[in-house]
Amino acid sequence: MLRYLPFLLVLALWIYAFIDCLNTPEEEVRGLPKVVWVIIILLFGEVLVGPVAWLVAGKTRHAPAGGATPSQWHRNHRTEFVAPDDNPEFLKSLKDENKNEDKRDEKLLKDWEADLRRREDELKRRESGEDPQPPQA
Repeated sequence: MLRYLPFLLVLALWIYAFIDCLNTPEEEVRGLPKVVWVIIILLFGEVLVGPVAWLVAGKTRHAPAGGATPSQWHRNHRTEFVAPDDNPEFLKSLKDENKNEDKRDEKLLKDWEADLRRREDELKRRESGEDPQPPQA
């Protein structure tokens, strides 16, 4: 299996360079026209000359916006982590959820109680002989 690894790495680099070249806008291509770069990548892909040449010299590389590297940007834009039990917005949302659940639970309980009362009344009437037929479900 390890003997195939170099071939797979070369193939992956070749495919990456080819797709990167195709997706690069024409104004960001350096040195040669884009079509020539595609041909170089395809013709010299198996010896790594084409893909490496494209990655080194074929495309204009831009610095991140604001001139900072990604790690510098993250250092400057830290967010303060607040635990859920200290976050007032989260606690308020829990209270709102609980109120809605309580209302639903109360309505369900009232419906059950009303159904139970209705059944008890039907049983009492049947036992006393007032209602000769069984209740329809």
